[in-house]
Amino acid sequence: MFGRRADGRLLKEIDPIIALTPYLMPMRCDAQVMLGYKLDYEKMARYIVEQGANGNRFTFMELIIAAFVRVASELPEINRFVANKRLYARTQLTVSFALLKETSKADAIEENTVKCYFDPRDTIFDVAERVSVAIAQNRREEADNSTMKLAKLLLRPILANTVVGAARFLDRYGIMPKYILEASPFHTSLFLTNMASIGMPAVNHHIYNFGTTSLFLSIGNVERTIQIGPEGKPVRKRLLPIGITADERICAGAMYARMVNRMMHYLNEPSLLEAPPENVHFEENNVYSLPETKASKKLRKKKQENLSA
Repeated sequence: MFGRRADGRLLKEIDPIIALTPYLMPMRCDAQVMLGYKLDYEKMARYIVEQGANGNRFTFMELIIAAFVRVASELPEINRFVANKRLYARTQLTVSFALLKETSKADAIEENTVKCYFDPRDTIFDVAERVSVAIAQNRREEADNSTMKLAKLLLRPILANTVVGAARFLDRYGIMPKYILEASPFHTSLFLTNMASIGMPAVNHHIYNFGTTSLFLSIGNVERTIQIGPEGKPVRKRLLPIGITADERICAGAMYARMVNRMMHYLNEPSLLEAPPENVHFEENNVYSLPETKASKKLRKKKQENLSA
C-alpha cells in the first residue's frame, strides 16, 4: 500500500511517457506485444554435446533461462512490472514454468508449476543446478509444492471466487501476504513454456492479468529449413523457434530490442555464460533477494566446496 510491496520497489526516476502508459493501457492484455524468433539450433546443440562430454548435462531450456538471467543482470529494466498503474522494480529474479509430473496412472496427465529463484551473478552451471533440483523435487507423483497446495484449497467455486477476488484486491494495493506471492507462479520475472516437450510449435502466449508477469516465452519444435550459406550454396539448417510476449508498458521498445539481441548473442555463444558477469546493474539501488530454499542451500554449499578445493 502507498507504493510499498513485498515483491517490488516503486520506481521514481522513470521516463514520463512510460509512467503514463499504464493509465492509457490499464491491463496487461491491452499492452502485450508479440514476437516470433528463430534460434540457431546447431550452435546450441553442439555446445550441449561438448559439455555433456565433460560431464555437464544442460538442456535447451536451461540455456535460454541462463541467457535471460544474464541479460537481466545487464538490463534491469526488463525485470519491472506494473501494479495499480504504477511501475515497480522487482526485488527478486525468478522464472516460472510448468512441468509434467510422473504418474503411475495409465494415460494420465498431471502438471505442476515451479518458480525458480536466481542470482543475477549465476553462471550456466548455477542455473542448470537450480533448475534440475527444482524439477527433481516437483516432478515426483507425490510432489505438492506451495502452488499446488494453494490450488487444491480452491477447488470449490464459491471459495475460489472469494479467495481470488480478495487476492486481486490485496495484490493491487501491495498488501498480498508474502506466502501467496512466493506460491504464485504468476508473480515472476519470466514465465516460460516448453512446447517442444509435448511435440508442439512455439506459441505467442498471452500475459496473465493476474499477478505481475511481464514476459512470457515459449520454446517450440525444431524446424528444418534450407538457407544460403557463406559460399552462396544452399545448406540444411535446424532452427529452434521461440515466441516472446511482452508487456510494452514496463520499458521502451528499444530496451526490449536490446534484450532480444543480447539473449541471441549469448545463445549463439553459450560459453560466455560459463563465467559470472563482470558487473551487475540494478535500478535505483534495488538489490535482488534470494530466499533460503533447499535448492539455494545445496548450491551455496557446492560453491563453498569448490572454493575450498
